[in-house]
Amino acid sequence: MTAPLTSLDRPNSYIGRSVPRPNAKRLLTGRGRYVSDLRLPRMLHAAFLRSPHAHAKIVAINTEQARALEGVHLVTTGEDLARICTPWTGTLDHFKGMTSAPQLPLPLDRVVWAGQAVVAVVAESRALAEDALELIEIDYEDLPVVVDIDSAREVGGPLINPGTANNTCFRSQLDNGTVDDAFAHAAHVVEEEFSFGRHTAVTLEPRAIVADYDPAAGALTVHHATQTPYQFQDLYSRHYGIPEARVRVIATDIGGSFGMKLHVYHEDMAVVGLSILLGRPVKYVADRIESFVSDIHARDHRVRARMALDAMGEILAMDVLDLTAIGAFSTYPRTSVVEGNQVIRLIGAPYRFKNYRATLEVIFQNKVQTSQYRAVGHPIACAVTERLVDMAAAKIGLDPFDIRARNVIADDAYPQTSPTGYRFEALSHQACLKRLYEMMGYEALRAEQADLRKRGVYRGIGIAAFVEITNPSPAFYGVGGARISSQDGAILSLTPSGEVRCLISVTEQGQGTEAIISQIVADQLGLAQEHVKVIMGDTEVTPHGGATWACRGAGIGGETALQATRVLKRNILEIAALILQEQPSALDIIDGEVVDAVTRNQRLPISEIARIAYFRSDTLPPGTQAQLTVSHHFAPQGYPFAFTNGIQGCSLEVDVETGFIKVLKHFIVEDCGRVINPMLVDEQLRGGIVQGLGAALFEECRYSETGQLINGSLADYLVPMPMEMPDIVIGHVETPTADTVLGAKGVGEAGTAAASACVLNAVNDALTPFGATINSIPITPIKILKALKRF
Repeated sequence: MTAPLTSLDRPNSYIGRSVPRPNAKRLLTGRGRYVSDLRLPRMLHAAFLRSPHAHAKIVAINTEQARALEGVHLVTTGEDLARICTPWTGTLDHFKGMTSAPQLPLPLDRVVWAGQAVVAVVAESRALAEDALELIEIDYEDLPVVVDIDSAREVGGPLINPGTANNTCFRSQLDNGTVDDAFAHAAHVVEEEFSFGRHTAVTLEPRAIVADYDPAAGALTVHHATQTPYQFQDLYSRHYGIPEARVRVIATDIGGSFGMKLHVYHEDMAVVGLSILLGRPVKYVADRIESFVSDIHARDHRVRARMALDAMGEILAMDVLDLTAIGAFSTYPRTSVVEGNQVIRLIGAPYRFKNYRATLEVIFQNKVQTSQYRAVGHPIACAVTERLVDMAAAKIGLDPFDIRARNVIADDAYPQTSPTGYRFEALSHQACLKRLYEMMGYEALRAEQADLRKRGVYRGIGIAAFVEITNPSPAFYGVGGARISSQDGAILSLTPSGEVRCLISVTEQGQGTEAIISQIVADQLGLAQEHVKVIMGDTEVTPHGGATWACRGAGIGGETALQATRVLKRNILEIAALILQEQPSALDIIDGEVVDAVTRNQRLPISEIARIAYFRSDTLPPGTQAQLTVSHHFAPQGYPFAFTNGIQGCSLEVDVETGFIKVLKHFIVEDCGRVINPMLVDEQLRGGIVQGLGAALFEECRYSETGQLINGSLADYLVPMPMEMPDIVIGHVETPTADTVLGAKGVGEAGTAAASACVLNAVNDALTPFGATINSIPITPIKILKALKRF
């Protein structure tokens, strides 16, 4: 008996097929085109002198010796750049009452974190520029330092920004239902205070930029390692007063970003200004130590949360306070408030309950800025929710799977609106829960755990359900006034040789965007994938769009490509119908050949149609204008987000003598809607899980009481290595969104979203025989030993 045919059995069926990334061989053979490799004629190099103080007044700056050094072309302070660059403020209108101080490329009178760039030097080489930095003298006057959350909230304490009433950037509250009544009548209440340490992206490629201002043309070209070239085209234009049409931003190969390269950095804005002042290309590449003290950090939260349940273990209410620390400024233009806002709105997301109250307080401190990083807010929301669910299960006497089965929103109960105000179109918690139980071999794991405990081996099993935000609509940023697009554009052309060129606004940072766009175009047009060339990352040639963030590349960029391809195919078949004297509906395209739609008999190759249209249009009927280039834009409508969901599981072992944790195996079942390339989806999930495990067990930016980062190097800041990583088992459920033809949602943040929560629950499960608990991430050996009262 033969297997039934699937969509992958038809010719040119690429949607749903695992195919390699077209750029993989080029990158693996060292042919990548990174900004750090770029060398332009007459190019100079910038370096920055950084503040050794977390908070201090700039009394005087002496740059005479640096300026006199041979090979130095420019030494600039904040005042020099303030003359040509307008300040920016990291606020959005829809966060009512949000405040943040104006920012400039370099400070004028104060430094507000240790590592802030104060003076820029431009020289013939980076080494020479750094030599000149040694000759600069700055006289500082110390100011009170605010480092931790409690001191920042202290009434009458030191202020980060003079003239403000307090150190609060933003405060918000959600209140839905009758929370106090639910807690008053609950059979069970669990509560905990959680802390989440700062960490940072540690991308393989650090931040890099080459700005090239041409004074003769009044034009600026910026080669920028960024996710969002169109965003920066707008910002450089507005803040330096250059018409947008004369600003070009080129984002070539990007060596990782994870959200870190979305934001405006003072050094990057300064480099643009330096090029304008000099009329020459200026290059800056952050070294690793600079990255630690200037890249955005993430996840600095302290959360107090409680959950009310009835006697049967059904969730009645949740009450949450999230204190989020963000550094001295809110980042621009996306702000540092979005993470905390998503925390309080994603808490409890997988579960069926009505009563919810949450307070968010976003706080300034004398540290580097925090902002949006992979799975913005998701790991905190998930860890808080899932730990409370496990605590409730233990209190009531239910298995972790059983309590979730009683409370997850049923797969046939959608659409749903969460008590936090999010609208869910269709999710699959029940199917994912069932699939994970089977994949883990849960009963056997529990039996093995019990047997090993008798022998003094302590293993833990943890699970965590999650919901992920993807495909944000124009309401995400546009409503707040940020010029950040949620639409994407594509320009498709059939070339004279019969191949297809696709210029598209989504960008590539190694996640496979180029591959999935070419798959979609090839699939929808009816030709081999190798005959599709995708061009992206250049504001001069590609149409304006949102680019890549919030897992929107497949769901929005992919839908844009699909719709554009359908228009191009229709145009090709209309011309073919004229040539063949057929109706367009009677024709189709397979393997680059126009065929009879019914018999599949070949009629003529599309290359012949291109030849006639481009070179012998005189042979077409009078009035025919062949349109073999189409431009199309798509913006999501319907639901504000295409939410995805899934559940993760973790098996690990805790050495109670040393506090060390060994992750044995990790599992994930996720639902990202239509899967375009299963191999790339799995790669994204594995990479995201590794980042989540890094946050759970290793990564933390640690500060001294005086605001100094004390582990700002890879010798001291721990990242997960291959030896620490377990086998990762992946399963899928597909619930396509009906808001698009493609049906794809996002997947890039799903792995990170629940990994920390999984580990937290598994560690606490392992420690159950000792009555010890952990409520802080990362979970380090010292924390384990302290919980066991062995340290």
